[in-house]
Amino acid sequence: MSSNPDAEERTLSDWSRRLTQALQILDLEVDHKMLVELAEQSSKTVGPNAGLISTFVVGYAAGLSKTSGRKEAEKAVRGAADTAFRVAATGLDGPDTPGWKDSGQ
Repeated sequence: MSSNPDAEERTLSDWSRRLTQALQILDLEVDHKMLVELAEQSSKTVGPNAGLISTFVVGYAAGLSKTSGRKEAEKAVRGAADTAFRVAATGLDGPDTPGWKDSGQ
């Protein structure tokens, strides 16, 4: 990736737009910063590929949530991501945490 944050954000935005168009989910707004932070934290505390797994699982969990509209989808992603951040903070050795729907999300 580029060392220029603006260029990196443009690249990620272009990629997100292209991917969401190809997958026909045109109204999806991708929170690049949050996903990158989650991937970095997971990779640091667990292992090099944990970031990929973490971001996939967050997206999957949010996708399973019953939502109606963009605001609800954003809330589902944020709730799943918040749980993933809590788990990633302690890595493999941390305590078990309640499910994201059980923790008030």
